[in-house]
Amino acid sequence: MRALLLVALGSALGGAARFLLAGWVGARLGGAFPWGTVLVNVSGSALIGVLAAREEILSPEARQFLMAGVLGGFTTFSSFSLQTLRLAQEGDWARAAGNVLGSVCLCLAAVALGYRLARIG
Repeated sequence: MRALLLVALGSALGGAARFLLAGWVGARLGGAFPWGTVLVNVSGSALIGVLAAREEILSPEARQFLMAGVLGGFTTFSSFSLQTLRLAQEGDWARAAGNVLGSVCLCLAAVALGYRLARIG
């Protein structure tokens, strides 16, 4: 139960940070391209990489709070990127590439399907 609360609190903070940062960037650079989302995804991926490389200095609770919670709420792209990196580090290039291509294609298809279904009714 403690782990769930740590992740929930971290997710709330990460989600709020995402909202504020993406909105701030969007207000300054305009909405023609989602620069705020790109910045969130890239910075979240960089941060989870730093934390993963230094996991030994974090308690299990700190990892749950920061990695699954804060960065998971900030951007799920960070988790996806770390999982893909770990596959590549293990030399499993086919699965790493499959994760990238499959995730991007399936998520684009899912968002298109959800959008269409919502527009029908």
